[in-house]
Amino acid sequence: MKLKTIALVTMIPAAFFAGQYLSKLSAAKAPPTTSQVTASYGGSGSQGATAASAKKSVITAKWEGKVHKVEAGQTIMDAVKAANPGDTIQVMPGEYHETVYIDKNNIRLQGVIIEGKRPTLHGDGRLNDAILYSGNNIVVENFLITKFKGNGIMGQAGNNFEIRNNIIVDTGVYGIFPQLGDNGIIEHNIVSGIEDAAIYVGMSDHIHVANNEVFDSVAGIEIENSRHAIVENNFVHNNTGGILTFVTPGLPIKDTYDVIIRNNWLANNNTKNFGAPGSMVSGIPAGTGILIMAADEVIVEDNLIVGNKTAGIIITDHQNAPNTTLDPESDPFPDKVMLLNNLMYNNGYETIDEAKVLMATELKQGSPDIVRVGTSNDSCILNRHQYVTVGVSDWAECSFSNTDNIVSYLLDTPAEPRVVNVKDKGKAAYLGICTGCHAYTGRLIGPPVQIIQTLYIDNPQGLADFIAAPVKKREDFPAMPKQDYLDAETRLAVAEYMLSLTK
Repeated sequence: MKLKTIALVTMIPAAFFAGQYLSKLSAAKAPPTTSQVTASYGGSGSQGATAASAKKSVITAKWEGKVHKVEAGQTIMDAVKAANPGDTIQVMPGEYHETVYIDKNNIRLQGVIIEGKRPTLHGDGRLNDAILYSGNNIVVENFLITKFKGNGIMGQAGNNFEIRNNIIVDTGVYGIFPQLGDNGIIEHNIVSGIEDAAIYVGMSDHIHVANNEVFDSVAGIEIENSRHAIVENNFVHNNTGGILTFVTPGLPIKDTYDVIIRNNWLANNNTKNFGAPGSMVSGIPAGTGILIMAADEVIVEDNLIVGNKTAGIIITDHQNAPNTTLDPESDPFPDKVMLLNNLMYNNGYETIDEAKVLMATELKQGSPDIVRVGTSNDSCILNRHQYVTVGVSDWAECSFSNTDNIVSYLLDTPAEPRVVNVKDKGKAAYLGICTGCHAYTGRLIGPPVQIIQTLYIDNPQGLADFIAAPVKKREDFPAMPKQDYLDAETRLAVAEYMLSLTK
């Protein structure tokens, strides 16, 4: 995150410099202390799975319905239309040039791999999305997805989902993107070449992201405005930023908290930022291992963080982040951040000037492993002497050393299926689809809702028509993917809802 540059003459006047020097000289004489704490973190009250009930699935369905087999040359959507809840759709190897939209519950979309060959969803550089689902209890597995302009796999307000064992290459904005879902697993996927986030979890709860490889993208894994999430055992390399935990202002859900980032390998995330200019991710400096922005109760534990040229870990608030509009309903500060033992090596070797200025205020030299800018309350760090740090000298020593007691935040009982009443169609579509790219204020991927309102305030049908067949209007924004898979009634309902919003 490009930190706000503040002139050295205002940051480190001589008197301040001298005071810092004396305090650091005194601290330097004290021997480092190696913590002997062995207590485990107790959690923040989420009703997730316990160690004794760790789960591999979030869906209790036995898949005892009909099996619909799709051969090369047929369409997957024909099978989706024919399927009933509890059915499995098996897709055989071959190329499929279509968008698959699942608006039914209890459907397993299963690619069949034969001698290493997978079914391939190919967008030809013209289709927007590969797989969209709004149903509950959905499984998507074993596909190769490439050359779409929008998203690889997107969840639109469906609960209890499993996305696993997919290979996703060059699908535009997001690779895997569950939005507004509760109780979901994203595991054993390989995702690359994404201009925003390879794996992006938005406004969701009780999420497990594990054993994925993400690379050559702007953001590797992003947990945004979500709660009770574990990100573990992932190989995150050669992105602009590795793992991000954000609060994005202007979204209906206002916070991110209770996130555990552990046992990941974050290496060489130095790829030049190729995100859409002006978007939040376009402000991530190349060389960021982990970025925590305004999120609370984030634990970083036992990660291998190496070769990230700006810093291993950056913690910032909204006031020091670029392309961010403050939201009075969102707490802008990253509070209760907990940094436990992590192996950090060869980070910060080509750090940005703003980090060098911050280090100068503490008379620090060298390459920063950890950079904190702005306000952070009630945070702690374990064995800080092991790292080159700036901004954490006043943090407490953590009272625990591991999160062994928390195996998963997945629910022991599946979340209740999300039911959308006819009168709530517009709101559901806005929350599950539109907020992935449009905040009320501030820029995400597309323009803020406030700007859309000024253009269409007395013309909801015009906005509904644009949603179905958008045309590029602004050079500084990417083209909007068409949402013509939504029926006309839903498109008009979401247009009317967006135009009625006041915050």
